Amino acid sequence: MKIFYLIIFVSILFLCNLKAQNLHDTIFNKIKIYELGEVVVSASNNKEIVSQSEMQKFNNIDVATSINILPSITLCNVGARNESTVYIRGFNLRSVPVYMDGIPVYVPYDGYVDLARFTNSDLSKIEISKGYSSILYGANTIGGSINLISSKPTKKIEINLKAGVLSGNGFITSANIGSKIGKFYFQGNFSKLDRQYYTLSKDFDTTKNETDWERDNSYRNDNKASIKIGFTPYKTNEYSINYIYQHGEKGNPIYLGEDKTIKVRYWQWPVWDKQSLYFISKTTIAEKNYLKTRLFYDKFINKLNSYDNNTYSTQTKPYSFTSYYNDFSYGGNIEAGTEIISKNILKVAAHFKSDTHRENNEGEPVRHFSDNTYSLGIENEYSMINKLKLIPGISYSVRNSLIAEDYNSQTKVISDLRKNKNSATNAQIAVYYKFTDDFDLSITTAHKTRFATMKDRYSYKMGTAIPNPDLKAETAMNYEIVSHIKLIDKFSIEPAIFYSQLNNTIQMVNNVQPSISQQQNIGKAEFYGADFSISYKVLINLMLNANYTFIQRNNIANPDIKFTDVPNHKIFAYIDYLPFKNFEFIFSTEYNSYRFSTSYGTISPEFVVFNSQISYIIAKYLKVETGINNILDKNYSLIEGYSEEGRNFYFSLIFNFKK
Repeated sequence: MKIFYLIIFVSILFLCNLKAQNLHDTIFNKIKIYELGEVVVSASNNKEIVSQSEMQKFNNIDVATSINILPSITLCNVGARNESTVYIRGFNLRSVPVYMDGIPVYVPYDGYVDLARFTNSDLSKIEISKGYSSILYGANTIGGSINLISSKPTKKIEINLKAGVLSGNGFITSANIGSKIGKFYFQGNFSKLDRQYYTLSKDFDTTKNETDWERDNSYRNDNKASIKIGFTPYKTNEYSINYIYQHGEKGNPIYLGEDKTIKVRYWQWPVWDKQSLYFISKTTIAEKNYLKTRLFYDKFINKLNSYDNNTYSTQTKPYSFTSYYNDFSYGGNIEAGTEIISKNILKVAAHFKSDTHRENNEGEPVRHFSDNTYSLGIENEYSMINKLKLIPGISYSVRNSLIAEDYNSQTKVISDLRKNKNSATNAQIAVYYKFTDDFDLSITTAHKTRFATMKDRYSYKMGTAIPNPDLKAETAMNYEIVSHIKLIDKFSIEPAIFYSQLNNTIQMVNNVQPSISQQQNIGKAEFYGADFSISYKVLINLMLNANYTFIQRNNIANPDIKFTDVPNHKIFAYIDYLPFKNFEFIFSTEYNSYRFSTSYGTISPEFVVFNSQISYIIAKYLKVETGINNILDKNYSLIEGYSEEGRNFYFSLIFNFKK
């Protein structure tokens, strides 16, 4: 309640010289969505969306921080690898695939992706599905899905430029240039985020491994370029080819906690590169039918250097190495839909994805791993009556292991590991009822699955485990009730309750051989909770928004093993205020209760942070933004031993021209 009272108090301080003005009604918030990148379920209201204007509102510069503003989403930084990730209702990114315009972009080997490497200057919005997600996405969506949807031009000339500076000797630049002439459109994007370090809170107690408040080895350098070329011969038909190139470099701040079992790692990534080439088309046939295709090729190259010490100059110790990943994926999907049956919208989708992982340490031969995944699904929207809709869906997926190689460092010999095959069935149904224009309700039930990754099946965990090629797909039953209620014209609420029962969960079993572990399908768990969002337009130029999330995760199979990285309670709230024309003030706060950082009970304490931003349109096409994050300079962590950034500042200049 203290947070709520503080928000009200701050809003009162700024209530002066009020003038009638609609929120977000400027040229800077009119961004065209790339509809080809959407995976559409016509009646679905279970998706949550973060728009480009919301990303700008909180100065969120990558995907991870952009979606952290939503309920039931938890931001986590994987300290041992300096990766930004999220959990959706307790499910990690292995269970919530990440897509770019409907194209899977997660890493083939372990199913994860570092969301901090995905800057968002070329995105129009991000769509998140929780628990229940469309069958049309394909395999492995056991916990939901994240779809990053790019933008596209609608005017003859569109230019968006941004240049800014931030604490830690950092700067950010981006350029979006597009054009639509007749039936053709073109868009090019480039962005660069370069930062030498981040600053710790002055409440942080320095140690022998961190002697000042400039976090050692916390640098990052992310470059991204993309090109989109499209052709719309008719209003209902569209064809587009897209290319995205990403180059990243990052350091890994060392562990500074009190857990003596955690070894300090001196790691740096001089290469984190990703390339995606994809073609998307939609063709309408006889008005009530359509055919949509996606074809893609995705490449991931990764280089990791492990050093002897914090000089990051020598590699002579047994734990020092240079590791290489050279992965690629290709595939596509075909989606067909028809409305020829009265009151029905029937959709069928077939997916194919081929993943190849190649790895080696410097001086060793390359090992190869390869999988093929097939999926066939059908989904139908049935309008029983005007206010009631049913959306059942079912799919069948198969994953084949084609290549799996083992390397014996003693004999220097590569041999074959056992191949395997696994299949899974997904089935779900959603019921949507619209009582009035201001009140609707949805009830969803979904039986979803996730195949074991290459890493799940074949990793030796640095010599502490043995592979298990026979791992089966994890399963979950997801239940959800969601409502959207507009109580009065200016006040709305969105309550949701959810429950997930997990079976065949992959967990590590100790001592299958003396001092050796193995991943096995022995896990049973339950995730349940509720979230609640409110939006109140106090005045024509003042908006209050807040959301609260409660999540409980129980490890039924082995209660002594804790689930990590997700707090039981989370609150996010903000004020959006326009005291006069072209001037916008944002004040936001986030609270997280404590969370476990290790499965044996190490805790990262609760925290509250406050942030603010001011933006001003100084000319028709020119805007300035400045802000302070972590205003109170709170020393906090998302994972024990890895302190987050203290008070920090930023300033940006944005030029947006459309004609």
